[in-house]
Amino acid sequence: MVYVQVFLYLQVLDFLTTLVGLKLGVSEASPFIRSLMHFGPSFAVGASKFMAIAIAGLCVGLNRSYLVRWINYWYAALIVWNLCNILVA
Repeated sequence: MVYVQVFLYLQVLDFLTTLVGLKLGVSEASPFIRSLMHFGPSFAVGASKFMAIAIAGLCVGLNRSYLVRWINYWYAALIVWNLCNILVA
């Protein structure tokens, strides 16, 4: 279950890089997170991470763990995107 550990690690990295980006003035691209921003950036990003972890848990519980392995690539790319935006800001 290394892919679940990688998934959780990527969630932490995405959380941190998103908050740093928001602090530097980078706009949020996700409509879900943008709709929750009036509660505060930490809450909005935290809620999205909670949902991501819940959905990943559901995938593992339904024996569809290959979906978690595939989504790890997407989150890795998203973190690279966040870091590029931070470097430009």
